[in-house]
Amino acid sequence: MATDDGPRTSSYPVIAAQGDLDGDTLGPLTAELEAAAAQHPVVILDASAVTFSDSSFLRLVMLIHQRTDLRIAAPSPVVARLFQLISVDAILHLYPTLEDARSAAHRFGG
Repeated sequence: MATDDGPRTSSYPVIAAQGDLDGDTLGPLTAELEAAAAQHPVVILDASAVTFSDSSFLRLVMLIHQRTDLRIAAPSPVVARLFQLISVDAILHLYPTLEDARSAAHRFGG
């Protein structure tokens, strides 16, 4: 996981998730997302490099979604499929690219 503040078009933190995300591997991502959500009204999760995700990842995403304006950028096919299966794709803020997530305006402004 890596934090990238990106270009000055947005001061929102970007947390990059990668690899297999399940109950055994979520610790670092959980810590980063919780810290970012505690300090920022908008947090961007770059999910483009996620190769596997399960219900533990989904639970984390929903928890952070409740705490801040969580924007999920470029969800990998695995992540998109999980969200569709559970029908949370209609609830979450999903964007096809990182730039779209950075420039979007939602409930907390942006």
